Amino acid sequence: MIFPARYARYVFSTIMSAYMVTIMTCVITLVNTGYEGNFFARWFHAFYIAWPIAFVLILIGAPRLQSFAARLIKKPAPVTAEKE
Repeated sequence: MIFPARYARYVFSTIMSAYMVTIMTCVITLVNTGYEGNFFARWFHAFYIAWPIAFVLILIGAPRLQSFAARLIKKPAPVTAEKE
């Protein structure tokens, strides 16, 4: 293990936000401005702005959203043993 358990929220938020923002800013920059010219500079500028926002939103929102999603999921019926 690299990080103590008390940092789990921060590690998850960092990984999730970096993953999400990398893909989203790349796709949106590509669609809006194309690949020509200084694509990587434009993409990094978008990433630089979006990543801290995504990190904070995930850090604050993830626990509540996980609880909400859990309430939306049907729990499987308990398995009962049949008598023979």
